[in-house]
Amino acid sequence: MLRLNVTRVGFLMGVSLLLAAIIYFFAANWGGLARADKILASAGIMVLFYGVSYIFSKMKIMLGHHSFLSAIFLVGGCISFGAAVALLNQIYNSHADNYELFLVWSIPALLFSLITRFNPFYLLAYALVHLTLWQYFFPTSLNVVHTDSELLMIGCLFALINLILFVLLEAKVILSAPLKYVSFIVFHISLLVLTNSTLYEQYGPWMNIVCVAAIAFGFFFFTRMRLNKVMLTLNALAASAYAVFKFFELMSEHTSTTFFVLGLVFVTILLTGNVFFFRYLNKLGSQAPSTEKQADGAEAEEHTSVLVGKIVSTIVTIVGVVIGSISLIGLVLMAAGSVPPENVLLVISFLFVLPVLVLRRLNAVIRYTVLTIGYAAGLIAIAWIDTAGLSLVFLAVTIAGWFSLHGRAQHLFIYSLINLNAAILLFQLFGPVHHAASFIVFIMASLNALIYASHLLMRESPLKQHLRECGLFFTLLLLFWLTFMDDIFPNSYEWFNILNFIVVTALAFLYVRRNRVMEATVSLVFWFVFLAFKYYDLFWTLLHKSITLALLGLIVIAVTYVFAYRTRSAVPEGADEYSRLLRRSPILIGIVIVLQLGYVGYHAATSEALLASGTSIKLAIEPIDPRSILQGDYVRLGYSISTPPEHIAKEVESRRSLSRIKVVLREGDNGVYVFDRLYASGEKLASKEIVINGSSSGWRTINYGIETYFVPEGTGTETEQNARFAYVKIGKKGDAMLERLSKE
Repeated sequence: MLRLNVTRVGFLMGVSLLLAAIIYFFAANWGGLARADKILASAGIMVLFYGVSYIFSKMKIMLGHHSFLSAIFLVGGCISFGAAVALLNQIYNSHADNYELFLVWSIPALLFSLITRFNPFYLLAYALVHLTLWQYFFPTSLNVVHTDSELLMIGCLFALINLILFVLLEAKVILSAPLKYVSFIVFHISLLVLTNSTLYEQYGPWMNIVCVAAIAFGFFFFTRMRLNKVMLTLNALAASAYAVFKFFELMSEHTSTTFFVLGLVFVTILLTGNVFFFRYLNKLGSQAPSTEKQADGAEAEEHTSVLVGKIVSTIVTIVGVVIGSISLIGLVLMAAGSVPPENVLLVISFLFVLPVLVLRRLNAVIRYTVLTIGYAAGLIAIAWIDTAGLSLVFLAVTIAGWFSLHGRAQHLFIYSLINLNAAILLFQLFGPVHHAASFIVFIMASLNALIYASHLLMRESPLKQHLRECGLFFTLLLLFWLTFMDDIFPNSYEWFNILNFIVVTALAFLYVRRNRVMEATVSLVFWFVFLAFKYYDLFWTLLHKSITLALLGLIVIAVTYVFAYRTRSAVPEGADEYSRLLRRSPILIGIVIVLQLGYVGYHAATSEALLASGTSIKLAIEPIDPRSILQGDYVRLGYSISTPPEHIAKEVESRRSLSRIKVVLREGDNGVYVFDRLYASGEKLASKEIVINGSSSGWRTINYGIETYFVPEGTGTETEQNARFAYVKIGKKGDAMLERLSKE
């Protein structure tokens, strides 16, 4: 099984590199290919992915490997379709990252998820549907203004969609555990945002009732009706987030000494009530059932009591730490008087930390909460005082906390504080040095690497495991951070990027092979994050990166395939879930693929027809230079016709955002078309007049769907400086397509 996991990780990395190469290549907008060549290339890549998926699904040797490759190439084909749609929008200058791109992409992803019931398709469809809605209401390349009531309805729409989806998942109409967790989290995030009384002055207070009711019902449902540990934990996190959010909201409106005192009182009551609650739960767990019927549920009751106790402990710790820390620091700042508040804060931090480190029999929740508040206050104090000696003393106290606390989460927390304390100390020592930040990140990465390596000298124990996990996480985090820093020696930027990729790739394979789930997960996450963040940042151009990543992907797949063939690691056909994906409904899968290819052909044909037969007009522009993740560099255009005259602007402002508008343009000086009036249905146009379709922005401007012009990588600034006019094709129905930009 370990060898099987190693090969699957290798295949996943290889296919991911190929997909990244495809997206990079299209985003580069290389001028060496004509429009038709780019469209054929995108369609060919889709056919290649789906064809490889089909071929692997038919292979009978190396069971478990070929079926896995078939599954991920099928997902890759769907992703390559999204890249093809993005390319079409790039070629014909549609809006950057517009909602239609994600809408069209989401349809085959949704169909594939229903046909195959494969989790990656479920998650891909979920993400694309939400991106569709988000880009529709808040488009990246346009300025759209919504009223408070519209924003409320948008938030309610997101919450309702996720609630319905969660109910379907909980009722097992759809089977996908990851999707259930994601929908539950997004549902509560949507409700939490809607409770913002500052943003929603009229509706926010009422939404608090809905949010609290949802959290309360979650606790009742997942304890009394359907016990679920993971969902209870997520519900507890929702409750914690709500309490902290409301505290910040109240603090912004009622900041005072009394408020912070009440905050500390609230934390005290919370901790005291928690202790009595635990005692109550322990009594319930120790009571023997009096009847046979009670005996049947005794074990479940005890398990529920322990579980609820842990969840409540988590809530109390999170809420107590955040509210207590803010209240303590706020109180010191407001009540210090003539005494320097940073000194008071440092003294209080020692008073909180030192006794609790000694009193190890203190209730765990109270102990961890007080320690955390003390450490938070101390870190702020030593950064404020800016004395290396005090920072070194507090570092020693923080390290003592590592040996005093127990548990994975506690050790990760204290290890984070140690790193933060060490960073403060290093900045105090080396602040004046040239490129100090780069040197400090390098030193921190090296120290964490040494700490990680030191676990090899320790005996097997929970402490060794926690040190290994914490050391690995911060080593990879700081090494990744180092890939963004300035050079500290010649070409250090390039070397650190190469080193990061090699180290993270090697560690991912190592930990997968050793079956260490936590470390393997951390390594893989950093591997994908590196690939995503270096999209534009790395030293090569997108075109060069695409070629490099394609070669790397092919090499990784080939090496992994040879390893799999030699080790003969596989699973029985009947136990392999991937072997059943294409066998469920091959005809339906084929229909979806044909529809995808049909859309690419239809989109290209209609766009070419508009370019060939549309009326060409000249418009004045004011360009700026941003970027699209999928489509590369583009110039965002502001048109003179986007801002109508004052008397018409008031009417446009009164219309609902994103509502359709038809505008009549007339030819002005130098052949440049200008805004004339809003089109009235059925009216006849004069010569030199033309109708163009637009939409209201919710303010006094109109969007026409021609606000972005995609350019080859690195040429956006030049285009921005030189372009002054846009040549646009207008179809018979008023649809517009941006053809080219020009100085004249």
